[in-house]
Amino acid sequence: MPKAVVLLSGGLDSSTVLALVQQQGYEVYALSFSYGQRHNVEIEAAKRIANSANVAEHAIIDIDLRGFGGSALTADIDVPKDRSENEINTGIPITYVPARNTIFLSFALAKAEVLGSFDIFVGVNALDYSGYPDCRPEYVASFEAMANLATKASVEGEGVLKIHAPLIDQTKAEIIARGLELGVDYGQTISCYDPDTTGAACGGCDSCQLRKKGFTEAGVTDPTRYQNS
Repeated sequence: MPKAVVLLSGGLDSSTVLALVQQQGYEVYALSFSYGQRHNVEIEAAKRIANSANVAEHAIIDIDLRGFGGSALTADIDVPKDRSENEINTGIPITYVPARNTIFLSFALAKAEVLGSFDIFVGVNALDYSGYPDCRPEYVASFEAMANLATKASVEGEGVLKIHAPLIDQTKAEIIARGLELGVDYGQTISCYDPDTTGAACGGCDSCQLRKKGFTEAGVTDPTRYQNS
């Protein structure tokens, strides 16, 4: 089986990607990051998902992005709640974590080199997302180009590294429908930026609203445990 590195946050998108990768016949090496995020309960979700999927390895990397701050997820800044769809789709929100995907993909690149893998999978999405610049197709393509200039295996002609973003042009509803076909248990996932200590989602942050919208448009019951339910 070819080996693949999968970035696993514990959320809806990355869990769907993990299922897709396994269906394609890869041996999965999952990476999650405890980076000082206020929604650190997602790490527990990632553990559940990786265990259920019986991945070859699940590594949790500790890095502390609170030292930089600049985001409502890593600093003492309120997470925006109950924004309109127009507001969500306009501009880059304060929940954007500076350079986060670049940092995560760099770790994934190092892991892939050690494994002898040329396939990295990430669950970024350019449709139902909150305007993050590191979720765009051109970003993924640029990182892939850089990776093939920067790695020993690529330079020596052993292979071409590919950054796969299989969900990048899909809506949340399409992602959910595909995940359900693959048997993803979305009740194990968490998308909320501001959950309580029990893991119950706030229901009002941008991520919760996009998640709710996805389940509604997919015509599927949302299994998320919300704080006000």
